[in-house]
Amino acid sequence: MTPGLVLAELADGIGTVTLNRPHKLNAFDRHFCRELIDALRAFAADDRVRVIILTGAGRAFCAGADLNVLEQDGPALMAAGKEIAVMLRAAPKPILAAVNGAAAGGGANLALACDYRMASEQASIGQVFHKLGLAPDWGGSYFLPRLTGTSRALELVWSARMVPATEALALGLFDRVVPHDRLAAEARALALQWAAQPSLAVRRAKEAVYVSETRALEAMLDLEIAHQYELFATPEARERISQSLSTRSR
Repeated sequence: MTPGLVLAELADGIGTVTLNRPHKLNAFDRHFCRELIDALRAFAADDRVRVIILTGAGRAFCAGADLNVLEQDGPALMAAGKEIAVMLRAAPKPILAAVNGAAAGGGANLALACDYRMASEQASIGQVFHKLGLAPDWGGSYFLPRLTGTSRALELVWSARMVPATEALALGLFDRVVPHDRLAAEARALALQWAAQPSLAVRRAKEAVYVSETRALEAMLDLEIAHQYELFATPEARERISQSLSTRSR
């Protein structure tokens, strides 16, 4: 396996995963996918990691599949896309995509699988599959309509166009757009803000929001009650409630 295709760094509770194949615009081959899976799994299981940032090295976030090996590695890449998308959504901590440049095809859907997308003003994102005669994979058909609505999702797929950052923000594909030279700092600042929250409360909130996509209101209300009883009993909640009461009484 070629070393260093994915870089993993842990500092101040923030695990940063950097796609590191810039000469190929961070395009995937099977080895790249394996390293990414290993890095994400390790950080997801590490209690020292409170938030994960996913970003790219060089001028692209991720160009999707490496076309030079697509025929050979295609089945492995599709399987990896399923594993990664499920892992990101199931991870017990926030996943923040810092989209530093173009995110195309599977690379676009890698970003969409994350919980939040902060993008450089130079970034773009696109469902370019039809340019190759293919349809979206890596979760695109699931994530895209939930963010943009059905008709806009179909337009984005059928046109196979790269969407610039400002339009992507308006469509809901990006959650925030920042100056290019501020992306890393702004992403880290937001991650540190999230990391300061009680980890179990953060985990339960993520679980509930995603479960709500398939549950009725009454079921969600019951789940919220169960979570609150669990969280009320934690030292973090008791301490924060006590501090809040003390502040109000001053």
